[in-house]
Amino acid sequence: MDELTQLRELRADAPAPDRAALAPGRALLTDAIAGRNRRARRLRADWRIASLGAAAAITAAALIVTQIVDTTAPGHGHLAARAHDPDLSGPAAALNEAAGALTRKKTPVEPRSDQWVYLREVGGTVTDRVRAGDSVRTDPSVPHPMDRSDPHTPHETWLKYGGEAEEKKRTPDLVHRPYSPRRLHRIATALPQDPRELLAELRRLFPADAGHRVAGETTDEHNYRAVFTLLDQSYAIPPHALARIYTALATVKDVKVTDRLVRDAAGREVIAVTRESSRTNIRQEIFIDPRTYAYTGFREVVTKEHRAWYDGTRYPGDVIGDLARIETAVVDADRERP
Repeated sequence: MDELTQLRELRADAPAPDRAALAPGRALLTDAIAGRNRRARRLRADWRIASLGAAAAITAAALIVTQIVDTTAPGHGHLAARAHDPDLSGPAAALNEAAGALTRKKTPVEPRSDQWVYLREVGGTVTDRVRAGDSVRTDPSVPHPMDRSDPHTPHETWLKYGGEAEEKKRTPDLVHRPYSPRRLHRIATALPQDPRELLAELRRLFPADAGHRVAGETTDEHNYRAVFTLLDQSYAIPPHALARIYTALATVKDVKVTDRLVRDAAGREVIAVTRESSRTNIRQEIFIDPRTYAYTGFREVVTKEHRAWYDGTRYPGDVIGDLARIETAVVDADRERP
């Protein structure tokens, strides 16, 4: 005999339950099922709400990062997070990566000739001989000697954008900065695409240093100095022109890039493109913003002990020049601040 038959025979004499007897149990069962369904719906709703909240948070974070990266102008400090770490495996890798990023940027509107360029910098050259903290007023640009070695004191400069009339005077004050910002903008824009031709043109445009040709300067030293001079004296080189300049700089013999980001005079992390000169016993470092790839300043470091006729004995590691460009802007009048 099977188990089901035994079960039926065991309670064969029990009366069949009517609808009223079954009602309480049915109600309990129905409530239990309904409660489970409500909990399931709440869980599904909570999951959807959580998903929407997470998506909103991710979207908001993405918008914030995009705004920080895209809206901070070159020269206004390092307020934005880098999208990725720059490739510092070598000068070609670092500078060509910068050039590639610059070619994807839009060219900004050129300032009017009657406007002024405002520069704010910290640091400077320790061999300059006047009082720290002086502002420099120049039309188009006068390299007044300054003691800008105090990194805590900002220095301000105003350059008239269309100051070509001053170029014709060729006064001693214009030796270091012989071109107006507008002329430098046009010089950079017209540079050839070919790196060798570009460097030859820069050697022609910047043949002097401190008023005379540097004794014993090699072609590669001249190439590096000419590129640095253009970068340091320009207000804002158009992105496509700057890309060509970086590509050419990567071809200069003995140019290197430091394999890590370094700190400039303003304490910001920057890319250092360097070249050492055995003739001068100095390593010059061109600083580039790792986020915007704009030029942001320079440093000069002694590499070998030697005696300089104008400031005594120099020792390895001595910093003889350290300048950080912390703000650039176009204003409508002399002495106006942004």
